[in-house]
Amino acid sequence: MTENVQTHGFQAEVRELLRLMIHSLYSHREIFLRELISNASDANDKLRFSALAQPELLAGEPDLKIWADYDADKKTLTIRDNGIGMTREEAIAHLGTIAKSGTADFFKKLTGDQQKDSQLIGQFGVGFYSAFIVADEVEVHTRKAGEPVSSGVRWASKADGEFTVETVERAERGTSIVLHLKDEAKEFADGWRLRSLVRRYSDHIAFPVLMRKEGEATLDWEPVNQAQALWTRARSDIKDEEYREFYQHIAHDFAEPLAWSHNKVEGKREYTSLLYIPARAPFDLYQRDASRGLKLYVRRVFIMDDAEQFLPMYLRFIRGVLDSNDLPLNVSRELLQQDSEVEAMRSALTKRALDLLARLAKDEPEKYAAFWKEFGPVLKEGLGEDPSNRDKILPLLRLASTHEESDEPKVTLADYVARMKEGQERIYYIIADSIPAARGSPYLEQLRSKGVEVLLLADRVDEWMMGHVREFEGKRFKDVARGDLELGSLEGEADKAAATEAAKENEKLLKRIRDALGDRVSEVKVSTRLTDTPACLVLAEHDLGAQMRKILAATGQSAPESKPVLEVNVGHPLLQRLESTTDEDDFAELALLVHDQAKLAESGSVANPGEFVRRLNRLLGQLMG
Repeated sequence: MTENVQTHGFQAEVRELLRLMIHSLYSHREIFLRELISNASDANDKLRFSALAQPELLAGEPDLKIWADYDADKKTLTIRDNGIGMTREEAIAHLGTIAKSGTADFFKKLTGDQQKDSQLIGQFGVGFYSAFIVADEVEVHTRKAGEPVSSGVRWASKADGEFTVETVERAERGTSIVLHLKDEAKEFADGWRLRSLVRRYSDHIAFPVLMRKEGEATLDWEPVNQAQALWTRARSDIKDEEYREFYQHIAHDFAEPLAWSHNKVEGKREYTSLLYIPARAPFDLYQRDASRGLKLYVRRVFIMDDAEQFLPMYLRFIRGVLDSNDLPLNVSRELLQQDSEVEAMRSALTKRALDLLARLAKDEPEKYAAFWKEFGPVLKEGLGEDPSNRDKILPLLRLASTHEESDEPKVTLADYVARMKEGQERIYYIIADSIPAARGSPYLEQLRSKGVEVLLLADRVDEWMMGHVREFEGKRFKDVARGDLELGSLEGEADKAAATEAAKENEKLLKRIRDALGDRVSEVKVSTRLTDTPACLVLAEHDLGAQMRKILAATGQSAPESKPVLEVNVGHPLLQRLESTTDEDDFAELALLVHDQAKLAESGSVANPGEFVRRLNRLLGQLMG
């Protein structure tokens, strides 16, 4: 009996994803089996958890399993579970739309290049829709646990932009997915091929995956996987390939992880953790409200997918499993936030994750460089968010510097300190919108002339990060665009004497400029930073920099007013021309032009671009006669 048959259109993003997968993932098509079995495992996990509060949900079929069956003549493959199942409404919602945050960013980054797009799809996660890589038509038969037999659902689609849903009689609890295989995919209706793929991709699944016995006309089924949760096994018994496949199972990512750490803790607290570092960032990495965290089990019973309480926000890229023997089976997110045991585990897991990163950086620097490219700005957040682990995070930084010709972040703070000049007491850095902009900044001129290395920072988080960092190995950090350069013994006595003499000789010029600029600046002084540029604006030590001001403006917030110091290079021809200008109106125009040039170098913009262009054109006209 059927009733209420409806036809629905796929969400636009689903249609696009289906098109891309069908055409871009041909070389990865066997991953569909891993995805469907992973989903079946998740459905069983969810039922086992729900049955803690409602044991009647398991009535009549307490043993949770997964079945894989095929019909070579009909070219069909069926994956079935007896897990939580879906209602009609859930089938429409889960199988017709993509609710994952980051969807918009995902589609913006698609290139039309099948090879590149296949990597992006793997990064985004493929899930149920991977079935259409090998199937012309997919049917889903499902019934929610605890619902009557009459509430079964049949969902069907040919990936043509539409799907149908109807209510049917279904005796079996759980979900069956029937794939009508394409001609070129009939290999997946072969028993030997199917068994080998199940063993390869699903040996670590905690539920038995059953197939009919080969070579026998029988209805007997036999397990083809170990059906033992991988993290419960001894590390010495687990192959690297098994660790990689388990990561792909929990992360729904067909890229291999960069590294992992598997540990069992015994004593006052007993738990097992398996942490992974992914190779690529997910699309919702910078959406701080996106789902994150570890898969949480209590005594091997699945509790939740994204227990974020066990790792800090700046380690939100870590994927993995935590299985505790101490937490109660009825633990909730609210209880996790209040539990002192959770806080102790969080501290230990954080240190374990940072140790894993440190080992990767030491033993496999190329892999760590790949990690830093994907996750470096996120890890930097930890310097402000996690003071207790700041000394562990600082050595993990990889930064660009004037020592390297490449703009790639390669330099460690230890590298920098080892190369410091004799008498140098500060770790110098500059923050700009880009590494090339930082490298070409006038603030570096004096330091470059003395051969002093400067770290080049350009991530959005950098100014905020450096506000929380004071020193490394006893050497204080110094922003070259703030306050005094603090050259110490790098500045010889002759340099100091020359600077003092220049300030005395140019007192009148400095006052004239100060009067012309009014409240635009707090002071005008002779610069010790510049050798080639006429002027620069220098912030006070605690003023907000250009980067933070732009971030605040982008979020609709106003930044407190600040008045920088204008430092001038009195040896520059423009300043000499300024000094010789007797007409006060002309002097004021030139002084404003010098100020705006310095403002451009500091923040990349001026308050009134039209006025700046007018002044510049007027000066050029005078020079051209």
